[in-house]
Amino acid sequence: MRLGIISALAEEQHGLIEAMESSYKRFHGMREYTAGKLWEIDAVCVLSRIGKVAAAMTAAILVEKFEVTHIIFTGVAGSGDKNVHVGDIVVAEDLIQHDFDASPLFPRFEIPLTGLTRFASDRALTERLAAAAEKTGRVHRGLIASGDQFIGKRQQIVALKEAIPDILAVEMEGAAVAQVCFELGIPFAVIRTISDNANDDAAVDFMRFVKTVASRYAYDIIENFCKAKA
Repeated sequence: MRLGIISALAEEQHGLIEAMESSYKRFHGMREYTAGKLWEIDAVCVLSRIGKVAAAMTAAILVEKFEVTHIIFTGVAGSGDKNVHVGDIVVAEDLIQHDFDASPLFPRFEIPLTGLTRFASDRALTERLAAAAEKTGRVHRGLIASGDQFIGKRQQIVALKEAIPDILAVEMEGAAVAQVCFELGIPFAVIRTISDNANDDAAVDFMRFVKTVASRYAYDIIENFCKAKA
């Protein structure tokens, strides 16, 4: 396994790069890629930056230039369900682009030429990642929705739940990585720690959470994942 680890923000990878052994850096496409060993697993860490295009580009480069065989996206998200609380962890079983709509040419949310509205994560990788996360916090498994907008108003999440009732979390990158991995045949998994309730306080809650909690969660989960037997 050569594992690509993507995060959107620097705080979400804090500690992982410091833990990497025999590391070296490469710059490509305005991004810094750090490669080395994480708990005996060959790994490449990189920040995607925010949004679906940025995440898709990062995932494609990891595969094509750095030859990773598996990808994990780790970061934070807003809650998409009343039973998913701040500090909980959501492991994606499927991902959807909630802002994609090519109707009437295609059904709403369907990605043209794939026939899919939802991209399923790799089951084996997801099982291993979920087991690692359960040592850190309360874990939910299900649908994560991605879109190029920060969901920070109650009416936004209400509208999304009406359209896609089984959403557990909302963020801005995961489904784009899922599409890239699907098209390139790369196993992937996405894990998100809930930083806010996707309501009117989301922006304040988000920044506070990222700075104080997100980095520790990501570090612990990836460490557990790497140390677990495949």
